[in-house]
Amino acid sequence: MSEADETRDGVALTNLDQPLSDRDDATKRDLVDYLDAVREPIIGQLRDRPLSVIRVRPGQPPFMQKNLPRYTPEWVRRVPVWAEASHREISYALCDDRRTLLWFANQRAVEYHPTLATAADLHRPTHLVLDLDPPEGDGFRAAVAAALLVRQALADAGLAGAVKTSGAKGVHVFVPVTGDPTAEELAAATRALAVRAERLDPALATTAYIIQDRGGKVFVDATRAGGATVVAAYSPRLRPGMPVSFPVDWSDLTEVTPADFTIRTVPPLVAGTDPWVALMPAPQSLPADLVAEGRTIPVARVQAMHEGKRRARARRETG
Repeated sequence: MSEADETRDGVALTNLDQPLSDRDDATKRDLVDYLDAVREPIIGQLRDRPLSVIRVRPGQPPFMQKNLPRYTPEWVRRVPVWAEASHREISYALCDDRRTLLWFANQRAVEYHPTLATAADLHRPTHLVLDLDPPEGDGFRAAVAAALLVRQALADAGLAGAVKTSGAKGVHVFVPVTGDPTAEELAAATRALAVRAERLDPALATTAYIIQDRGGKVFVDATRAGGATVVAAYSPRLRPGMPVSFPVDWSDLTEVTPADFTIRTVPPLVAGTDPWVALMPAPQSLPADLVAEGRTIPVARVQAMHEGKRRARARRETG
């Protein structure tokens, strides 16, 4: 075993001193050490949830891995999920322990994207999520302002959520739900909240799914529902400086930047604690009127698909 190799929890870790990617000065050891340092809180977010990861290798473009490769150790827990789009069964990992997390780290898995539902019932997400996605450029402040609109829309509906940086340029608002709402009910409520937030300040926020229609505004993305995934709290992001998706108290949101939370700065912030759990409100029932309102709002992807076809037809007719 070379100096760049070691074993932790029975997992052989190799080439630790190699650059993690061509994009950053972080090494594979930096990734492994970070994930090991935050293993308890991040595993708390991944446990029992089918997991997709973004992996990276020097000299190659990053790629998302959903289906576990054949060489995956037998002790990695997994769950089969039927993928309607590709008409095949996908074997997703369940990252429930340190050993599995270290194995993923050794595979250069940088980003961790669990489902919003657990493997026990993939049709009933445990959280409602709104993703605030600012326009190109340094739009984090705008995303924060839009998140505050979402907070107001939630409060107006008698709900409360927790907020975290996405680790990129955006912000995620999570609302834990109870009463076993179906994915359809949750998706409808999410659409209604997005529209209500947009209505509070239409000069800042938009629910327009087509990028060209957003007019430089923050996209209040209501599509993180059903079988969707969202990057986990404490997950690194494959961006310069290796930022981390990190929980923030609402009262501190206007004071932070994504660069405040990186694989180097986060471990001391979670030593012996789990801010995401501490900040998360108790699960709440979805108001019936919110679900009913959402059912009158078109599903964004479907609407965008029809609109795209309509515009293509118009171009052909005028061309």
